[in-house]
Order: sequence, then C-alpha cells, then structure tokens
Amino acid sequence: MYLSSIDPKQPFQAPYQPAINDVVSFLTSGLGENLHSVYLYGSVARKTAIAGQSNLDVIILTHQSFAENKTALLNSIKWRFQKSYPFITEINFKCALVSDVVSLESIFSWGFQLRHCAVCIYGEDLAECFGDYEPSWEIAKHWNMDVEDWVAVYRNRIARADKEADLIKAQKIIAKKLLRASYSLVMYRDKNWFDDPTVCGQQFLRYHPEKQVEIERLGILLSGRLIAKRSVIGILDGFGDWLVKQYKKTEFRIG
Repeated sequence: MYLSSIDPKQPFQAPYQPAINDVVSFLTSGLGENLHSVYLYGSVARKTAIAGQSNLDVIILTHQSFAENKTALLNSIKWRFQKSYPFITEINFKCALVSDVVSLESIFSWGFQLRHCAVCIYGEDLAECFGDYEPSWEIAKHWNMDVEDWVAVYRNRIARADKEADLIKAQKIIAKKLLRASYSLVMYRDKNWFDDPTVCGQQFLRYHPEKQVEIERLGILLSGRLIAKRSVIGILDGFGDWLVKQYKKTEFRIG
C-alpha cells in the first residue's frame, strides 16, 4: 500500500497565490542561477491553510551553499511578508543542497518529504527522483525519534516564557509535534500517513483509546488557548515521557 501524495494540479487557496508568486520572485532574484527548485510544505501546500493561523513553509534547494548572504536574503523576505501579507503568521525556510537531497542517506528524510509532503512551485521537481513510499517504521522513526529532545527543549522554553504570546506559540508547536509523533508510533500498523495533527491524534486513539484525555488536552494546546504553565508541563512530563518510552520499545522490537 503506497502513501498518497499532494496533488500538484490542485490550485492553491486564492489568498495565498500572490504570496507564493512573491516567494518565487524574491528567491530567483536573490539566488539567480544557484537556485535549483522551490517547494511548499505544510497547510498551504495541502490547501488547508487558515488565514491568521497558518505559516508559509518553504523549501529552497540550491546547487551551491549561499551561506554568505543567506541570513540577509531570508530576513528581507520575512520583513516584506510581514508588511504585505499580515494574514500569514510566519514564513519558515528549509534550505539544502541538491547533492544532499538526492543522496542515498536522504531517502527517508528529503526523499519522503518531497515525494509525499511537498509541492514544487519552481524549478525541476526532485520528487520525481523518488518512488512512492509504503508506511514503515523507518519513516516513522526518522521523523519522530527525536521526540525526547523536543519535549526537553519545549519544557524548558515553556517554563521560561514570560510573555503570553511566546507561551501560546510554544504550546502549539509542541502539541503539534506530540500529536504527529503519536500517530507515527502506530503508522506502520495503520498503513497510512497523516500530516494534520488533529487527524493524527484521532487515528492514534484507534490503537490507544486509553490516551483519550491526553489527546484531548493536546488538542486544547493546539487551539491556541492559553493554558497554565504547570498544566502544560504536566502534559509533557506525563504523555511526553510515555511517548518517548514507546518509541524506544518499538525500536528495540522492530529495529
């Protein structure tokens, strides 16, 4: 059973198309012939973005490193987007070299992401270099075996946050990570792949209904509602620790 891919022929949501056009224009102007291709991933790529809530997530592939002007170029684009597209909460960039993307070591990282989680908006589509993927533990552990590090980092970030906006942002990010990691724990059994964190939580409960309360609490964090720090940390210490242990057990069993 092969995993589904995002339909590249399905048009993007109308409010986002001018922003997408501008991203391509800025990158082609700033990188010239060094630019190989540009992709979108996340909710805008899936055509499920919500104005005022969704980020614009961009992958930039280049022939050579552009470290000397990377910060200036990307910060300039972010500044322009704040002015021109205030309904886009944030624009995020992932950068890589073409040679790294097409290497054998990148099959379960870049290969999987380009093939099943992204849409090419400029240049040669390297997703075509990879075949369709089947649900597997290899994919699951590559994308979420780092959940222990995420829990530690965001537990500290939440504990230190002194602004409501920073706390809400951190809550949403770690909730999204934990919901996706929850489903990845069972995807090799469920034989599917979901990117929407809410759907991930729902599918996970088919295999672990005893975690209903925890998934509901993660959904509250994801909603953007401000929750007391001690309650958020309690979720991370409880469900986060359980999830980390389950990944280790599954890795030991499957390898």
